[in-house]
Formats: sequence, structure tokens, C-alpha cells
Amino acid sequence: MSPIYIKRSLEPVLKKAAAEFPAVVLTGPRQSGKTTLLQHLFGRHYRYVSLEPPDVRASAEGDPRTFLEMHPPPVIFDEVQYAPGLLPYIKEKIDAERHKSGQFLLSGSQNLLLMEKVTESLAGRAAMLRLFPLSRREAEGRPQLSLPWESKRRSSTGKPLAYRELWKTFLRGGYPELAAYPKRDANLWHASYIQTYLERDVRTLRQVGDLSQFQNFLQTLAARSAQLLNLTDVARDLGVAVNTAKAWLSVLEATYQVIVLRPYFANVGKRLVKTPKVYFTDVGTLCYLAGLKDPEHAASGPMGGVIMETAVLSEIVKTLTHRGIDPQVYFWRTMAGTEVDFVVETGWKLVPIEVKLSATPRPAMASAIRTFQKDFGDRSMPGYVVHPGDIMLPLGPGVTALPFAEL
Repeated sequence: MSPIYIKRSLEPVLKKAAAEFPAVVLTGPRQSGKTTLLQHLFGRHYRYVSLEPPDVRASAEGDPRTFLEMHPPPVIFDEVQYAPGLLPYIKEKIDAERHKSGQFLLSGSQNLLLMEKVTESLAGRAAMLRLFPLSRREAEGRPQLSLPWESKRRSSTGKPLAYRELWKTFLRGGYPELAAYPKRDANLWHASYIQTYLERDVRTLRQVGDLSQFQNFLQTLAARSAQLLNLTDVARDLGVAVNTAKAWLSVLEATYQVIVLRPYFANVGKRLVKTPKVYFTDVGTLCYLAGLKDPEHAASGPMGGVIMETAVLSEIVKTLTHRGIDPQVYFWRTMAGTEVDFVVETGWKLVPIEVKLSATPRPAMASAIRTFQKDFGDRSMPGYVVHPGDIMLPLGPGVTALPFAEL
């Protein structure tokens, strides 16, 4: 276990879930800190079993009842995707003592296989939670900080990062190990992460045959990040079938490597674009796949805007997910080409957010948000233009320029 523990926003949610449900299932990408978090919160009272070693896996799958007798609750079963056959027997155990909460804590880094099995076996018996890499607020030690549009937000306590420092954090990304060990070489870490991910997570999924082609697919997606995604073009460029590209995208989504952002529809009578966009969950993964190693190059190169957008989306998605909420985030684009980068649905209301690469915000940057606000009337909340600088100021009625450090 890492000696350096970084406090996570999910802690109170996880404790509450364990106090209310017989089982808790914690999923998220490999290395996002699931094991560390479970051991930190529950390690003193729960035994810990990893199902990754082949002998443990064989014993769990070969004779599940005896295995569960040997490892009675309260127990943490880590990497449970390796022994999905265990789940019906866990259900049997839970049903024998339905009133007892917090019996089994299960974690896994694959949504696809795991979710099918969990839904079949543990419906109504398990709380489902997700842990992503660190949000900026977690990395800065403010895990419970609310988002700017939430009424409970206090005034800024954020230290504005120098421009170059901000881009350095983007290049490193949010994986806990890189935050805990600032001297570790980020490029080397990401290279080994992608390799491990391909070998362990992707190889076990039936939709993937050729790993090197799949890796090309990753790099192609990085190059097309934040753009409207035409999978037919991608498939043609890679020389694979469109259905293969679709299956691969679902693998990336199920292993939490990408966020597929869908367009926002509400019948406003405008013709809207229906194609989705794809973003990487971790901005460091994106920078690595795009071959970027240097903050200046990242900030001023052709990927600058994409990196900035990825960082903003990632921060919003992580912050909401780590409260146990399923984030409702979209983009909005009309056929006439007016576009708002992100629309966050919060209850009945919509928060429009534009991301700009310039650290000098100007009122003209808010024009798409104003169009959106006009179209959606009182459903639209005040909007934000998020930028990498350190200036917070109004850009006209209902729109604020917001430094990334204040998000």
C-alpha cells in the first residue's frame, strides 16, 4: 500500500454505502486508487483478498463455496472481474443474512463483464460506485469543494497555478501514483500503464484481436479527441470494419479510458448535430498518446485547446462521480455551427460552459453561451468561460470568465 494517502471525495459516500447495503461494488480504471481507498477506510476490520493471482482465481472459480467459507465477511475482494463465477455465491451468502450491511466490498477495473454479472447476481443488494483518477480538488487536498455553480460554493480558496505549472499538471494527469511521487517520470509511467492496460484489461475482452491495431486506434482517437467522431472515417483510416471500431470504442468506455460525450437535445426547434465526441478520462493519457512531453509544446501546439477541454470535462465528471452521482454532461451544437463545449444538467437546470485557450478573456468569447441562454430561457443558469489564466471577471450579464484553478 502506498505510504502517501491522498484523501478522496468518495470517502463519505463509500462509508454510507457500506453502512446501508450488504455489498458495495467499486469500479474504475486500473490504478485509480480503488484498492488503496478500500484498505484505507476498511482495512482494519476487513480481510483483503486479491483475485488477480492465478492460484487464487482458480480456487475461487473451482470451488466457490469453500472459497467463501475460507474468506468469510467482512471481506474485500479486489479485481473481482477475474472471478465473475463467484458472484452468484456471494449473492447466496448475502441472502442468508440479508439484514447485515457491509459484508462484501468488491472492486474491479472493468465495467463490461463485471456489470453484466453484478446486475444478474447482486441487483438490489449492492451499491455501485466509481472511482476515477484524482480530480484537481483531491490532488490539492480540498476533496469536498463544490462546483462554481452550486449555491454552497464559498469564495475562492484556490491558489492560481502559474501557467507553465498548470500545463505540467495536465501532462502528468491525475493518477494517484504520479501525484504522490512528483519525481516519477510521467512519460515512462504512462507508457507502462498503456502496456499493462492492453495486456491485462484489453486482451481479456472478446472484441479485441490485434493489440497493436487497438493501440493505433487509441492514438487515432487521441488525435480526434474533442471533435465530432465519425467512426466510419476512423475505421477506414485504420483498415478495420466499422463494427470493429464500434466494439473497440465500447471497450474503452467500459474500462473507463474514455468519456463519450453526447449532444444535448431538447426540442427547441433548431436542427442539432447528433454525432458524439470522445474525450480521454485522464488528460495525462491524452498527452501521452499525442506524443507530448513538454508543457510549452502542449500549450501552444495544435492540441492545446483539446487538452484544456479534456481537463475541464474530466474535472467536472470526476467531481460529480466521486459524490456517487452519475454526471449528466453534454455538448450543444446547432446545424448553423453555434456550439457550447459542455452543458451540465443539474436537476431541471442547465449550466453552459465554454473552454478557451487564451488567458485573456474577452466578452466575445461568451457569444455561444448567450445564444444558448436565449434558446433555453429560464432553464439556463449563468454560464462560464473557463480559461488557463488567473482572472475571474464578468463577461456581460449571466457569463463569468473562470480560471481553470477555480473550477
